[in-house]
Amino acid sequence: MRTNFKIWFALVLGLISSLAHGQTAEDAIMMGKKQWCNGITYMHSGWNEYWEGTTKRSNQNLGTVTTQSLMLMSNYGISDKLNVLVSVPYIWTHASEGTLHGLEGFQDIALNVKYEFYTTRLGKGNLSLIGVGGFSTPLTNYENDFLPMSIGLGSTNLSGRLTADYQQGIFFTTLSSAYVWRSDVTIDRSSYYTDQINYTNQVAMPNQLYSNLNIGIRKSNLVAEAVLMNMYTFGGFDIRKNDMPFASNQMNMTSIGAHAKYFLPFVTNLEVIGGADFVIAGRNVGQSQTYTAGLYYVLSFKK
Repeated sequence: MRTNFKIWFALVLGLISSLAHGQTAEDAIMMGKKQWCNGITYMHSGWNEYWEGTTKRSNQNLGTVTTQSLMLMSNYGISDKLNVLVSVPYIWTHASEGTLHGLEGFQDIALNVKYEFYTTRLGKGNLSLIGVGGFSTPLTNYENDFLPMSIGLGSTNLSGRLTADYQQGIFFTTLSSAYVWRSDVTIDRSSYYTDQINYTNQVAMPNQLYSNLNIGIRKSNLVAEAVLMNMYTFGGFDIRKNDMPFASNQMNMTSIGAHAKYFLPFVTNLEVIGGADFVIAGRNVGQSQTYTAGLYYVLSFKK
């Protein structure tokens, strides 16, 4: 059953890592005033190894395990420097072997307000500073205590992000970090064990820090970048040997990836995106391989 954790982690990673899908809270791309971007991204994740604490293990009891999602995203430019982003994922999980059945459904709705509050000429390039405030909460009353098949953890989250972006010619570097405050969650049992017995159905969720470094080229019709992403959890506990994962486990992870966004020359304002991300180190996480692809269309309401 230890491998069960990998299903759950790939689900979480697919939702909260900085995968390429249109304009995001993690990047330094801003929609112009009265521009509206809408689209959908497909994500597929798979794995066969994971870390139980700091020990890397494998288990074939579940066969091939996959997590897939469709992410609906909308981004509107209130001004050239102020954007509002909304996203909703639909997720389904599956194990090819064993007795655990996958679940599916809508997970958490997320709202982000993105503001470019400072720009300046620096050397031969331009420096931009962007702040992002985020909020997410469950969209449906899904089961959050059936890990690894649960489609989410059920917490309501607040986040604050700071992004610094420097571009010289077509080359750019973006450094971004976000702190996430997570609410307690309620589970459908009266007690549970972490590193001690807890006689309650309330689970305290540790807060997290997400950081990403993006380096690449950025043109009017093309963005191509290499991405280094890190997730760190402030607290939590390790998966116990031969036990299933729990919502408040400590989860630390580092991944590398490559993303691209391209506006098709023969269809005005239609953007194609794609990406791949690979976990290279972690604690209580699966060593997943995640691939994304999507289509986005930009509408302009300017006269």
